[in-house]
Amino acid sequence: MTPIKPVVLVPACHRTLGEHPFHVVGKKYIDAVRLAGCQPLVIPWAEEAEIPALLALADGVLLTGSPSNVHPSHFGEDVHNPALPLDPLRDSLTLPLIRQTLARGLPLFAICRGAQELNVALGGSLHQAVHEVDGHADHRPPEGAPAAQAYAPAHEVTVEPGGVLAQVLVEPRFSVNSVHGQAVNRLAPGVRVEARAPDGVVEAFSVASAPGFSLCVQWHPEWQAADNPQSVAMLRAFGQACQAWRDRHRG
Repeated sequence: MTPIKPVVLVPACHRTLGEHPFHVVGKKYIDAVRLAGCQPLVIPWAEEAEIPALLALADGVLLTGSPSNVHPSHFGEDVHNPALPLDPLRDSLTLPLIRQTLARGLPLFAICRGAQELNVALGGSLHQAVHEVDGHADHRPPEGAPAAQAYAPAHEVTVEPGGVLAQVLVEPRFSVNSVHGQAVNRLAPGVRVEARAPDGVVEAFSVASAPGFSLCVQWHPEWQAADNPQSVAMLRAFGQACQAWRDRHRG
């Protein structure tokens, strides 16, 4: 009999295609969950009261990147650029989902928007336009660039010693892609910096106070993940944590 893989919840984004609303998740994130050795389970949307029942099915949670931004009202600010997309339905699911996931001790891996969501969910804030902050670089890809160029290595990150990322990766410095206009501003309480860009922008962090595995990255490790040794190492560490959770709680 084929072994049952750990189940990883993947919240969807909300888009209008033509005249119809859709729940969408990029295939590259689903592929990343499978590369981690897990079974993805997409959540289209749920009310906060339904989250415990969903988490009861799960051995881990992966939060994806997205073109949309977390609504700044969640960290006490007005919208800086109304032309940029928002996804309030996703916010209404992921912010309480994050808090309940961490409290339960479930493994959590968050990418780009997902990392920003976690920081906001725990009381932190974001730079809505990091390229407008003195001393910070422009972390966006060239406008209109094809995916191969947009997701090409853009800068190095330096790993902080003694953290989750330092345990998972051998290299203290390596190159990453950069496809984000927003970034962590004020770190949430209990959040530990795991890596920074050359300009000081927080590129990875974890929740030191969480009872389970947590890793949040600002870049996109899911992009051609199977060909990237750092991506493979992070996803396998997440997958191993999900398997350990399943072994402890489901036998």
